[in-house]
Amino acid sequence: MAVFITSLTETLPAGLLPAMSADLRVSESAAGQTVTIYAIGTALTAIPLTTATAGWRRKRLLLASVAGFAVANTVTALSATYSVTMAARFVAGVAAGLAWALLAGYARRLAPAHLQGRAIAIAMAGIPVALSLGVPAGTFLGKALSWQTAFLVMTVLTVGLLAWIGVAVPDHPGRRGGDRPAMLSALRVPGVAPVLFVTLVFVLAHTILYTFIATFLDALGMGGSTDLVLLVFGAASLLSIWVVAAHSNRRLRALTLASVVLIAVAAAVLAVLSGSVAMVYVAVTLWGLGWGGAPTLLQTAVGDAGGDEHGDAAQAMLVTLWNVAMAAGGIVGGVLLDALGAASFPWSILVLLAPVLAVVLAARTHGFPARRGSAV
Repeated sequence: MAVFITSLTETLPAGLLPAMSADLRVSESAAGQTVTIYAIGTALTAIPLTTATAGWRRKRLLLASVAGFAVANTVTALSATYSVTMAARFVAGVAAGLAWALLAGYARRLAPAHLQGRAIAIAMAGIPVALSLGVPAGTFLGKALSWQTAFLVMTVLTVGLLAWIGVAVPDHPGRRGGDRPAMLSALRVPGVAPVLFVTLVFVLAHTILYTFIATFLDALGMGGSTDLVLLVFGAASLLSIWVVAAHSNRRLRALTLASVVLIAVAAAVLAVLSGSVAMVYVAVTLWGLGWGGAPTLLQTAVGDAGGDEHGDAAQAMLVTLWNVAMAAGGIVGGVLLDALGAASFPWSILVLLAPVLAVVLAARTHGFPARRGSAV
């Protein structure tokens, strides 16, 4: 549920951009920067906050990050000005910096060794659930009532989550010794750098289109179907996370390659066949199948590469680069939208995925090995 709240807070504006831009009296490309500023907040704070709170007990830290979402989403819902909305989104990004650096490791520590990989996959299922149910539901609420209502519902869910964590989640001690030299040391571990590069460019490619999906569909004359398109994307993502949870222990490399190829095919279909409504839905299905399991695959890969000694540092760097990519995706997408139009988004994805595929193929010994050193 914490992963769901984190992911939904991050992506909810994607389905609400036209309404948000109208009420805040800014362009849609400017409204898209509500995703960018969120990502900047995460990228700037994930490593320093992870370092500063390394000794905190995990439950206390989780409660603090979730409370940050409650505050930020409430302010977003009540804001009537663009500047206040952007400030609230930055605070939400700071909360996400804590959450993303914490959640995979927390899930891993809650499970016995032979179930740790599956525990991460189950926890990360909150991402496709947010995409398949949360974003379409938020988009529907935005149309039926208002986009502010969607954010207020997020606050209600978050308050309920705080109570649930307090009652049900076991606590764990922090780990002392988190520091910047540990981050630099982790970069020198074979396999960590390739995974981080793939994360940066892969997430950038995805975010360019996802942030502006409502605008892209508007350009195709499908603006009224945004919630349904997001529902199809999310349902495909759920199937993807199920496959990844079942097979990532033995097939991490094959699944990562399949993920990249599926999204590349989806982008190619959107680039040349988007005049057909049916083909748009086919492309979105392929996109969801490729993307749903990606967070689990990348976090598992960087955890394996970093090992027990460098795993936490590697995870914090992954979170930072993930959100750098999200921030860059919002900025690049806005520039492309203003300069070349929404039709340029699929082509940009194809260009970016070429080096991603090359690095995954090359990193067959460390990073994305043909056989994992220790299946968990």
